[in-house]
Amino acid sequence: MSLDRRQFLAWGTAAAAGAALVPGLRLIELAQARSPQEAASALQRWGLLIDITKCTDCEVCVTACHEENGVSGHGRPETDAQWIRKVSLRDKRTGYAQALPLMCQHCEHPPCVDVCPTGASFRRDDGIVLVDKHTCIGCRYCVMACPYGARSFVHEAVSGQKPDVPRGKGTVESCTLCVHRVDRGEIPACVEACNRDGGNAMAFGDLNDSCAEIRGRLRREHSSQIRADLALNTGVRYQGL
Repeated sequence: MSLDRRQFLAWGTAAAAGAALVPGLRLIELAQARSPQEAASALQRWGLLIDITKCTDCEVCVTACHEENGVSGHGRPETDAQWIRKVSLRDKRTGYAQALPLMCQHCEHPPCVDVCPTGASFRRDDGIVLVDKHTCIGCRYCVMACPYGARSFVHEAVSGQKPDVPRGKGTVESCTLCVHRVDRGEIPACVEACNRDGGNAMAFGDLNDSCAEIRGRLRREHSSQIRADLALNTGVRYQGL
């Protein structure tokens, strides 16, 4: 059987319309599906405030982050992915030591984005810095560019992935501020776990919202950026540093 071009186009249009109505195809869900970039608004700037005077030697935030995002180790700390890690700072002159959680700082001017050759590293309009796993080629330029050592390369095959958190061998990843939770109106897992366990060392919110707790605390209380000299305007701030 042969069809001329007009007949073929008419048949294709009818077939496509029929496919849209087949049982099990949920058109509402497809219409509501949005990419991470489409879910963002420049009216917001999400950020974290961490009071390290309340931060103890516990690993609650690290455990919560890795459980939420399906990040598991392979017994090789030098290559295992770490979306958040606890680091110790010690003043060589006085011996005074502090512990703090360190993760992607979600910079306003992220160096990782500047050096990415494919555009896989990007900053959402609301300030969250992410990696598009579909376009990341694993070159690791962003790993070298990040002044915080916050990015990890996935050396091992990944199994048991969480539906909201795509991961893959041969790509780069880092803290996403639990963007999948934020887009549902929830707070990052690390903040929830810290506050639930009584640490209350972490606060999350919209830095542009004058009524937000985090904005009020930043206005009233002194805070610091790690490597403020780089003028990256980080979305993560620290008190007591």
